[in-house]
Amino acid sequence: MEGVLINNVALNEAMSMLKKTSRTFYIPISYLDLGLREAVTSAYLCMRAIDEIEDHNELNDELKVELLFGIHEIFKSQDIMEATPRLLSPYRTVLPEVTMQLDKWAILCPSSGAPIVNHYIAKMALHMSEWVQNGWNIHTEEDLDRYTYSVAGMVGEMLSELWLWHDGTQSDLTKAIAFGRGLQSVNILRNRDEDLKRGVDFFPDGWGFHEMHQYTCRNLQTADSYIADLKDGPALKFCKIPLALAHATVNLISAGGSKLTRDTVLKIVNRVTG
Repeated sequence: MEGVLINNVALNEAMSMLKKTSRTFYIPISYLDLGLREAVTSAYLCMRAIDEIEDHNELNDELKVELLFGIHEIFKSQDIMEATPRLLSPYRTVLPEVTMQLDKWAILCPSSGAPIVNHYIAKMALHMSEWVQNGWNIHTEEDLDRYTYSVAGMVGEMLSELWLWHDGTQSDLTKAIAFGRGLQSVNILRNRDEDLKRGVDFFPDGWGFHEMHQYTCRNLQTADSYIADLKDGPALKFCKIPLALAHATVNLISAGGSKLTRDTVLKIVNRVTG
């Protein structure tokens, strides 16, 4: 009983952090079955920890690459609990709380699901280190595909593997990548002005709103097909929420808006989960 209590405390702390860092995914994750909920929460917080390093405006690129590649190496090893604090503690005054607790998020994952999560954390950290090292140079649609895979497509892949691990739910990995790509493309559309102000351009050469909108809608259409193939269960319930929010956001952007209101989000969530 004590073990269950400890696990619930750890999960509650993780869910609290998730709510602070990613409200978009806090809602669908909170609907997941226990076991799967820990695994997905663990993965999302680990990925958020990596993202905070890559996106940190007080760290130089050389240090970002060192930390990201270090995380890649650690998550390929069996030494996460000891090696992670050793890598990050010299930067505790600079790095955010979600990053400093990376080892805590990793251990939240059930042991049988950990190989899946750890594989993708290592892979994402490596990809992020390469993007930082080479600059965020996106000139072609192929470059955009590589970028959206690195930051979101592989998350779709990981989720598909976790659905299978949890209850045997089968899904199409290619469509799963498009699911992640579609969600990320919505962010690229929505954050266009903000990205340009900080000197980052995710649009391929010669692309405007129309081309990126087409790219986004194409991936969201494949994402629709992805969830249409899923059997009833936690995977379908999870995926329906961010996908519905993504479609609504694209429609809003097309009409000149930018961000869904909290009331609209709640109405959409109630509609797809009711």
